[in-house]
Amino acid sequence: MLSTDTSATLIGAISDLQEDTVLALIGQRLAAGEDPLLIIEACQEGMRQVGLRYERHEYYLAGLIMAGEILSQVMELLRPVVERRVSDRASGCILLGTVRGDIHDLGKNIVTMLLSCHHFAVHDLGVDVSPSTFVEQAAELQPHVVGLSGLLTSAYDAMRETVTLLRAQGYQRPIIIGGGQISEEVCRYVGADYWATDGVAGTALCKRLMASAQ
Repeated sequence: MLSTDTSATLIGAISDLQEDTVLALIGQRLAAGEDPLLIIEACQEGMRQVGLRYERHEYYLAGLIMAGEILSQVMELLRPVVERRVSDRASGCILLGTVRGDIHDLGKNIVTMLLSCHHFAVHDLGVDVSPSTFVEQAAELQPHVVGLSGLLTSAYDAMRETVTLLRAQGYQRPIIIGGGQISEEVCRYVGADYWATDGVAGTALCKRLMASAQ
């Protein structure tokens, strides 16, 4: 496991956008044989802190872009290790996208990687996805789960509209919403079935849903 000190150091390096330090720490942890999922959790906390600093106007768009580039490199390092660690198989189709009005995709991309490593077929619609696009793709693909991602609080109305339209068009399978600020209260407002605040939890939830459906 990651020690508390090591985890804090990694979180701080990501929050401070210290690219070389982040990659060096990841390399050290992987060389030591530590669980990549725990490393991902620390990275997600680091990215959450980047988001908070953006909200406080300590960072601007360039900072978010740089954080995204750092995370992309981290994911490239972690992907083969995660794939080797995953020994169980789960089958299922997941439709995923960031809702209309939101262009954040870091958390969504982590979920996509983790789900793919667990052998889910993931159809990622990208960012700023309209409710009608979700409905069209759900009708075509008939996914086992629809995942709606959003970081901004302004995304909640788009999530609610998307869920309402999906249900009106007859989609009755589970709908999950995800994002760093999601809560049970938001889930009830949106009308979704389940919620998650990070990629690891979201992946575990999808696996449980698929297992219970079999």
